This record gives sequence, C-alpha cells and structure tokens, in this order.
Amino acid sequence: MAKTNAGNFFEDFTVGQVIEHATPRTITEGDRALYGAIYPTRFALPSSSEFAHQVGLTDAPVEELIAFHVAFGKTVPDISLNAVANLGYAECRFKRPVVAGDTLTTTSEVIGLKQNSNGKSGVVYVRSTAVNQREEIAIEWARWVMVHKRDVDAPAPETVIPDLAGSVAPESLIIPEGLDFSEYDFASAGEEHRFDDYTVGEKIDHVDGVTLTDAEHMMATRLWQNTAKVHFNTEARPDGRRLVYGGHVISLARALSFNGLANAQLIAAINAGSHVAPAFGGDTVYAWSEVLEKADTDAPGVGALRLRLVATSGRDESMTLRGEDGKYAPGVLLDLDYWAFVPR
Repeated sequence: MAKTNAGNFFEDFTVGQVIEHATPRTITEGDRALYGAIYPTRFALPSSSEFAHQVGLTDAPVEELIAFHVAFGKTVPDISLNAVANLGYAECRFKRPVVAGDTLTTTSEVIGLKQNSNGKSGVVYVRSTAVNQREEIAIEWARWVMVHKRDVDAPAPETVIPDLAGSVAPESLIIPEGLDFSEYDFASAGEEHRFDDYTVGEKIDHVDGVTLTDAEHMMATRLWQNTAKVHFNTEARPDGRRLVYGGHVISLARALSFNGLANAQLIAAINAGSHVAPAFGGDTVYAWSEVLEKADTDAPGVGALRLRLVATSGRDESMTLRGEDGKYAPGVLLDLDYWAFVPR
C-alpha cells in the first residue's frame, strides 16, 4: 500500500463529498509580521492594538486575508494539489475576527462538478468552512478550481453547477462585536475620506505598483502551507513557469488599495472573485477600485462600501475592466467584488 499521497484528480470527486482537511494552524504574531514584510499593507486596525481598542475591539485582529489564506491553504492538498488554476470565489463571509492565538481548522463539501470539453480536466466547486478552537465559524466561502484528470478515459460525471449568489446581501454582513467608529482617529488611519465621501460609480486609481518576484510569492504561498505544484515546481506547467498563487495577487492589490481607501479597515465579505489571467514573476501589479454600492449598518459610525478591486499587469490609467466585446481588457489579472466596513 502506497504511503504517499498524489492528491485528488477530477474523477476522485463526487458531489456531496465532505473532506476534513489536515493540519490545524495556529495564527501567531509572526504571521502578522511576515504579511507586512511581503505586502505593502498599512491599514491601521490590524497594524495597531491601540487603534483596535479605540474602535471597540478587545484584540487587534490580523488582516482578514491572513486568515483566508491560512484556511484556504488547508484545502489545497485535497482539492487543488493537481489544479490547473484556481478560478473564482463567491459567498465568502468573515464571521468573526481572527486574532493571534486562534487555531483554524477547515472542512469542505463538494457542491458541483463539470468536466471540460477537452476531457483532460474539469471544474470542481467546493464550499469550505474554517472554524476556530472553540468551533466558532471564522470564515466560509465557495470556490471553483480547474483540476487535471488522472485518466482522460474516465467517464465524465453528471454536470452539477451550484447556484451561487451574485453578492452577499448587506443586511447579512456580520459586524464584529463592539465595533464603534464614532470616535475614529482619521489622523492615525492616514486619510480623511469617510463613507459619505464616496459615490457609487466612482473609480479610484491606487497609483502604486509592485513587481512580483518568484522568491516572494513562493515564500508567501509556503507561509499559508499551500502545496499546489504549479506555484513551486517548474515541471508542473508546460511552459516551465511558476504560477503565482491568486491569493498573493489579492493581498497585493488589497495592500495597494490603501492609497485612496485607507479607511476601508475591515473586509466583511467577498461577493465574487475571478482570476482573469495568470500572473508570473516579473509582472508589475497595479490596482484600481470602483464603488459599486453603499449600505448603512447598525454599528455606531460604521458604513459598508461594496467595492470592485481590479489588479492589472501594468498600469491602466483608463481603469478599463472590459472591452467593447464584453471580454476582460488586456492586462486584467483580478476582478474582486467585496464589502468593507468604513467610518461615517
């Protein structure tokens, strides 16, 4: 009997299958420090315990994307070890802040399957849930990933495509206990822009760019214990290039968005996300945002902005998402739709 694990291929998945992922992971202050070393993040709330206390939180949470990457990384050996690419996300909700000392464990349910027309791969849809050491749900999300087949002659499964919501309803956003922006310190946060300063349809060019390096993206991906071969092994892709983990691009774009959205302190939900094109070492990533929707909340001084965050390879000052043909514009790497809590 083989002792090693080659990972699941497309034909190994069945709709309704539940997978308990190995290796619980305790979040530490080291994760916060390494995240700040890899990405140019400057958001005040996860950077400062004092700022977090001033807005009503007992502990300074780590950035939501640290928790997401850690929880996501747990799923990789079982879901996407043999992936061609991770394709998108939906219905992601951050249900409670994750703080240093929390231990995350993840399970997934297969909710859909669709074999590709070439017969060599298929798309696997899963819904994953990360809980902390008290069995409280920290994050839940759906994603879909293209996975190689082991045997191209294996019969195609019945196609099941899940009905996923286009966005998380604002009334279902979960506000962290105690959050209060009524005495918000704009000087410490770094910008004066608040909820009422943003208008639906407004676009914000975040100006700055960062060039991807293989060393950094591989270090980041190892930090999250993401073992997908395409990120590390030059033999895993026909072109011999290491594919940058899509989450690395998300974190980079989120960090760049500080310039213009410094007060979007907390990610409440990810409505949808698409990795439009692959990214590789040597690409220079820029970002821009569009305000899609605004919503009131019951928390003192807190509003919610629905934002589209777009990452591009090379700067696009026109901030064009799609061409006249409806297809994504050249250079678009990421199209991420999310809700963030901001001060009023």
